[in-house]
Amino acid sequence: MTKPPFPASHLRVKRAYEPAASDDGTRLLVDRLWPRGLSRDKADVSDWLKDIAPSTALRQWFGHDPDRWAEFQHRYEIELQQHPSELERIRALAKKQTVTLVYGAHDELHNNAVALRNFLLRGKAGRSAIQKD
Repeated sequence: MTKPPFPASHLRVKRAYEPAASDDGTRLLVDRLWPRGLSRDKADVSDWLKDIAPSTALRQWFGHDPDRWAEFQHRYEIELQQHPSELERIRALAKKQTVTLVYGAHDELHNNAVALRNFLLRGKAGRSAIQKD
């Protein structure tokens, strides 16, 4: 496992429907779709990184089914590797400050923000480092 270039505490995840807090740092929405029923003011995000979200096909295949979690993470990791500049942007921010990956899913354990955080914290590690919850 390669150590990430930032403290793990600098990278958090939070549901979009939870109020923003002063210690959230830079809030980045990492979903392809805007969270249903949430105004842009209430979301209080610095940026919306649609391109780093799972593809529509992957999102629909996963369907937040915990039984598909490990395979979802693997497939999402492959997609993430197509976005090196967005990944580097998140890493660079996390080196300096707290970054909160904001997501809209109901499941707080099995969602793309958690998978993205896991990927970033693993550094350059491959599939063998993926947790199979």
